[in-house]
Amino acid sequence: MSEKPISRRNVLKSAGMISAWTGTVFFGPWKHNRVYAAATDKPIKIGITSDASGQYANRGVSDRRGVVMAINEFNHKGGLLGRRIEIAGLDTETTPATGARVAERLITQDEASFLIGATSSGVANAVSQVAQKYGTVYLNTNSSSPTESGTNCHRVKFVWNGNGTNFAKAAVKNAMQVYGDQWLLLTSDYVWGRNTSASMRKLIDAAGGKVIDEILVPRGARDFASVLLKVQQAKAQVIAAAIGGDDQKAMRQQVAQPGMGAEPAWISSQRDWPDVYGLPLDNLFGVFGTTWYHKLDLPGVAEFVQRYQAAYPDARMKVPGNVFYNGYMATHELLQAVERAGTTSNIQIIKQLEGRRIPARDRLQHFDAYINSATHQMQQTVYLATANIGSKDKEDMFKIVSWSSPEDVRDTGADASCKLESYADTPSYET
Repeated sequence: MSEKPISRRNVLKSAGMISAWTGTVFFGPWKHNRVYAAATDKPIKIGITSDASGQYANRGVSDRRGVVMAINEFNHKGGLLGRRIEIAGLDTETTPATGARVAERLITQDEASFLIGATSSGVANAVSQVAQKYGTVYLNTNSSSPTESGTNCHRVKFVWNGNGTNFAKAAVKNAMQVYGDQWLLLTSDYVWGRNTSASMRKLIDAAGGKVIDEILVPRGARDFASVLLKVQQAKAQVIAAAIGGDDQKAMRQQVAQPGMGAEPAWISSQRDWPDVYGLPLDNLFGVFGTTWYHKLDLPGVAEFVQRYQAAYPDARMKVPGNVFYNGYMATHELLQAVERAGTTSNIQIIKQLEGRRIPARDRLQHFDAYINSATHQMQQTVYLATANIGSKDKEDMFKIVSWSSPEDVRDTGADASCKLESYADTPSYET
């Protein structure tokens, strides 16, 4: 392999892909002037790999908005290394095979320098395998299977969300003391659900609890009558639910209807803002995790919300949630890494991100955060929340009940199982 990164423009032939949503609205010096004097003035292309349809389509909208707002802010200031930033993307459809095809096309046809976006862990894994093949830096913004920073880690992939183990560590010990030691697992039957429940089971066992049963729920479930009958018959003290997306929304409505949300106790992994936004508060029963909330009483949070509202005045969601936050923060950190490196060289960008430490003020969280060099996961504050019953503000749906430091919730299992490829085995490039 050459010691000097080889430009992919010289080895990959563009087929001129017209994507589902190629490009973005540009601010700053390129709004009217798009004349370039040198080859280095060619735009830096970012490929977005978020779902626009399927089970996680609502999350995909928020994910993309976070990415685009960060890019527009950089373009408004003059771009990146004196070059404007453009985007291209295709719908990954909440389907791993589609995700792999999309990643391949964005890299080989659109010549994307970087890939950003994920809501499904299965899709994220598929995208990251393609990204590693080409050496393309990939930011998994919003999927949360523990395997993403564990057995499915890659040198080019960085994971920005909390995972099932992080949220379980924040919740299990407290729930065991308050609610009881007889647990039932309610598990979405795909990679994220199975791995999240597996992590929960280990923590329950370690705390002296007992899992009396596990109910697997097929993806796409809308009628939970038979599942809830089994829940009633099990007589568990705590239900640990790893159900996501539209499935989770349907389940919550059917649990709340007969008043099953109060007893037994319900513990959930992360509740993503797009999945619960607009639901009645009685649908937000139990305790659940999140990485961020727009009402945190911290410096910079109110200003961040205002910037979102100015950028998306017509959005159905009037305030940003955790999915938007992850998409924005990941993109902002990537672009800053390029600035610090002074190059688009993938290996240099990877080294800039590995071990990166970010002050709590910049993260809009309670604790300083850092990227784990061994797993490439963002180690960050994890919050537990419940429904904000009695709230007069329809946007203020969560009541934050606790927060845990990155070290308190660190996924040591991922540390042990992740085997990053070497730099030498990662193709290098500069665009």
